[in-house]
Amino acid sequence: MEQQPYGPTRAGAARVLVVDDDPTVAEVVSGYLDRAGYDVDRAGDGPAALARAAAHRPDLVVLDLMLPGIDGLEVCRRIRERGPVPVIMLTARGDEDDRILGLEVGADDYVTKPFSPRELVLRVESVLRRTRSAGTGEPGTGARRLGAAGLTADPAARRATKNGTELALTLREFDLLAFFLRHPGRAFGREDLMREVWGWEFGDLSTVTVHVRRLRGKIEDDPARPRLIQTVWGVGYRFEAAGSAAGSGSGSASAPAPGTTAGEV
Repeated sequence: MEQQPYGPTRAGAARVLVVDDDPTVAEVVSGYLDRAGYDVDRAGDGPAALARAAAHRPDLVVLDLMLPGIDGLEVCRRIRERGPVPVIMLTARGDEDDRILGLEVGADDYVTKPFSPRELVLRVESVLRRTRSAGTGEPGTGARRLGAAGLTADPAARRATKNGTELALTLREFDLLAFFLRHPGRAFGREDLMREVWGWEFGDLSTVTVHVRRLRGKIEDDPARPRLIQTVWGVGYRFEAAGSAAGSGSGSASAPAPGTTAGEV
């Protein structure tokens, strides 16, 4: 049976699709989101989720990994094939492999069960706020083009390149790269990155670790020996604008891409 929207539609309200086969979890999450002012659709399995997403394109999907019919990873893949819809995945605590897989197929964030519904609403608000500001080029979002070490990032277009080749970055990965490009040579702890890049005052610090690992896999020549995003033991991470020349013995830095400099231009 087709799920109906959770509550009455609101003009201009963001549409959130909640996908979970646990009726209690779905009811609680939907209720919190509804009270926060969102239009909420619900689906209890993979096929229903795809049907709802096709019938009424959501602005964001809250998606459980363990679903009957079609699992959450495949649902995420298929939804992302249709366009850049933000996805927040719900995972069981301790299932790091599942979280990494979720990020690999395009999820923008994840929340581990059991979770606070209020925290989930804050995550939804954060993802949607960044998605909207990126699309409108609002002042203060760092809309100027960034570049260093053969990398460029255009916050207004949400596009990034490495040596002229476009990178397939998720929303979170792009935000992290843009932040590093704005602050070359500075070391940041995971708590700092969580707060300053994504605006979270609390959350799972392993989220930062996973995003750094994923970003390294896309921008480093050898992710096993990173030269751009370096680990600062006891602190966190530091972006080296001259990272591609590190260890070469030449002492020379890579020139920024044409039309860019390290930081904002």
